[in-house]
Amino acid sequence: MTKRHNEHMKLSEVLKEFVENNKLQSGLDKVDVHDAWKQLMGKGVNSYTTNIILQGQTLHVQLSSSVLREELSYGKEKIIAMLNDALGKPLIKKLVLR
Repeated sequence: MTKRHNEHMKLSEVLKEFVENNKLQSGLDKVDVHDAWKQLMGKGVNSYTTNIILQGQTLHVQLSSSVLREELSYGKEKIIAMLNDALGKPLIKKLVLR
């Protein structure tokens, strides 16, 4: 960690600086996307979700049900908007269902 700029820094500032210095934001984003998917999509969709991978601005979601995959493909834009809203930033630009 770098030298202290101030003797009385807030813990949130210290953690933010630590994340930036160690380039951990992309890993944290991947965890946040995984959690947001599980929370927003509910138990029904989660039971058929086998893998969630964030690569750049593309979210790859592997589903074990072709019927569910087809159903979700009609609402890709809405799913992207919901996930970005839950994340608080425009992290996902494209959704790939496989």
